[in-house]
Amino acid sequence: MARRAVFRHREQMPFLHLLPNLVTILGLCAGLTSIRFAIAERFEIAAMLIIFAAVIDGLDGLLARRLQATSHFGAELDSLADFVNFGVAPGVLVYIFAAGGLAGLGWIFVLIYACCCCLRLARFNVTREAPVAQGARVHFVGVPAPAGAMLALLPVFLSLDGLLHLQEYPLGVAIYLGCVGALMISKLPTLSPKALRIARDKVGLVLIGMAIVVGLMFTRFWLLMVLANLAYGLTLAWAMLRSRKRAA
Repeated sequence: MARRAVFRHREQMPFLHLLPNLVTILGLCAGLTSIRFAIAERFEIAAMLIIFAAVIDGLDGLLARRLQATSHFGAELDSLADFVNFGVAPGVLVYIFAAGGLAGLGWIFVLIYACCCCLRLARFNVTREAPVAQGARVHFVGVPAPAGAMLALLPVFLSLDGLLHLQEYPLGVAIYLGCVGALMISKLPTLSPKALRIARDKVGLVLIGMAIVVGLMFTRFWLLMVLANLAYGLTLAWAMLRSRKRAA
């Protein structure tokens, strides 16, 4: 009887409150599986899995807020999954795809990239609860981990689309990977989706742009990823120029 009483009063959780953590685990499994396919040299699948993890990265947090299921456990789980998905998996993929020809030197740049990603996430965790000054523009400090992973995979995207065969330039790819890591730990103010605003008279253009994106998604997917990286790179260049003007 005592055991039954304990069982009846055991704390229970609604399944919907577990949904955000399930999404996080889904993304983590995608990142880990990407490493498996990279080792098997099935680079298209490996890259697609990292992209999938990046797409659903913000979904767990959105679900947690909508379902009022936010928790410190979920936040830490999300951060640890991000390190695997956007720090380890892209580094391993790029190393096997192009930088492996440099042996130890290529691996050093992979370690630099992964450590920078880890430091970026640690800094984000520390400043996550910091209050935002009233009237301040919302932005990220440094390149976020998912965006960094997409930038790191740019040599892979270019090669898969056939635009450039960067496997022939392992040193350049390795140095580029290290530069992406440096951008992640920089103090550069970078674009946040929360700060995006669309003028009402430009809504039609945005909708047409979405049609173009969908068309490329089903016809030239890797070209779409290259263009997305270039567009994001332009925002980084603009942020650098603004930072220099302010410092001057």
